[in-house]
Amino acid sequence: MKTQCFSLLALLLGSCAVGPDHVKPDVSDITPAKWRWKAAAPRDAAPKGEWWTVFKDRELNRLEAMAVAGNNDVRAAFARVNQARATANASVIAYVPSATANGAFKREQTSGRAPSPVPIAIPAALINTNSVALDLSYELDLWGRIRRSVESANADAEGSAADYQNVLLTLTGEVAADYFGVCAFDAELGVLRRTLDSREKSAGIIDQRFKAGVVPEVDAARAHSELASTRADVADLQRQRGELVAALSVLCGQPATTFNVGERPLSNNPPGIPSGIPADALERRPDIASAERKVASTNALIGVEKAGYFPAVRLTAEGGYLSKDASSLFGPKTDVWSFGPAVSLPITGYFVTKAKVARAKAVHEEALASYRQAVLSAVKDVETSLTQIHHRGLQSAAQTDAVTAANRATDLVRSRYEGGAVSYLELLDAERTSLALELQAAQVRAQRLIATVRLIKALGGTW
Repeated sequence: MKTQCFSLLALLLGSCAVGPDHVKPDVSDITPAKWRWKAAAPRDAAPKGEWWTVFKDRELNRLEAMAVAGNNDVRAAFARVNQARATANASVIAYVPSATANGAFKREQTSGRAPSPVPIAIPAALINTNSVALDLSYELDLWGRIRRSVESANADAEGSAADYQNVLLTLTGEVAADYFGVCAFDAELGVLRRTLDSREKSAGIIDQRFKAGVVPEVDAARAHSELASTRADVADLQRQRGELVAALSVLCGQPATTFNVGERPLSNNPPGIPSGIPADALERRPDIASAERKVASTNALIGVEKAGYFPAVRLTAEGGYLSKDASSLFGPKTDVWSFGPAVSLPITGYFVTKAKVARAKAVHEEALASYRQAVLSAVKDVETSLTQIHHRGLQSAAQTDAVTAANRATDLVRSRYEGGAVSYLELLDAERTSLALELQAAQVRAQRLIATVRLIKALGGTW
């Protein structure tokens, strides 16, 4: 009966854990009411798939696959996940007794002049000691120190996994944005090359008309000046494109010397965005999940430090064999053993424990503030991306109309110039306006696609 009562008492004591239990932070006060935000429940593990396939671009799909497989930041993040998981697995070992096997041989000589209460001469002697022992030690987790440590380590492992997903999401978003930037350069190069062809033909025609005395020399000089300027613009765009492709090679884990992206002017429109944002939209964001896991980890560490206020109880046991001769080590009457509990209670260390608890609480407050900041940043990212998508769409439509009108105006001015009604300077002004508008239109098309990429990233990899 006594044994049963003792077991029940041990079970009750073992079930308690000092320190606060983790409660998921409520951030409804800093999120839009229309989003119907609820207490954070990390859903970063929700399947996202290859989100970039919504753009239906085979070259983008190839680059994303290359980046996911070869990027070194992703490999490093995955290694950190394995480190955190190994740490979490190691923390669980504290639940079981620590066992150590020891074997030793010792040869020593005693002193013939050792102090003795009886004035008897004891001759010096050589002594051999052979021993084999098994040491066991087990800490009773009466106050939940071990459980809180395991809880913290598991939260850290989950947070590390979320960090890995965040690195992956950031990488794929950067690859898509850089790729569309390269496509924008390709579109601009297409415009400049058409302009270059046109100006080469115009310069040739004006040269012939100047030689015939039809136009003044200033028209010929201006024509060659615009031709050279366009060639310089083409060279500069090619430089910018090369630099962006080199940056893309690093993201894909490839050497820049052998990496190349074929010219692919922008052709596809961004995918449609469904209206409304679901309640769990931001819960898919891995950076928010990581921040929430950090809150849980630091909360558990408060309990670890608070356990220092209470006595630590350890059960220790040792058993084995001891003999002066190796041949009789496992013989009769050579076995030795010991068993007993050990209790330690901090006295002067009370103030140290108090400081550690205060520090753990401050770390938890920091993690909570960082979590709320992550949520605020996420809301800002989504709202910014939605605003950009909406206004970039309006801008693109207006830009297309402007390009159409400018090209029509250029054609009319060219006809009047050829008829001698206007100067060549007016024709150049009209052509410059058309060129600038076409280049802006290409940039706006790219920015629409990049804004969509940013929205997908802001929503955790999908919508």
